[in-house]
Amino acid sequence: MPHITIAVEEDVLWWARLRAAELGTTVACLVGNLLRDQMRASAGYEAARERFVATQPGKLSHGPYPSRDELHDRASLR
Repeated sequence: MPHITIAVEEDVLWWARLRAAELGTTVACLVGNLLRDQMRASAGYEAARERFVATQPGKLSHGPYPSRDELHDRASLR
């Protein structure tokens, strides 16, 4: 598995070491898991977006649509 070098602030590194210890892993695995999760979330979003765009629009109701006048009739709201 390839390795990378990253630069982080001291307090971030301190937190990452504590978090990794809490999870019983290393900082390298913690960062790798975070990046993998981001990649999967991004891929899932793109796949959902492509499915949505590919879907043909459908009717919003099965009955007759109201006329414009019926929709904007304020007297019926009083």
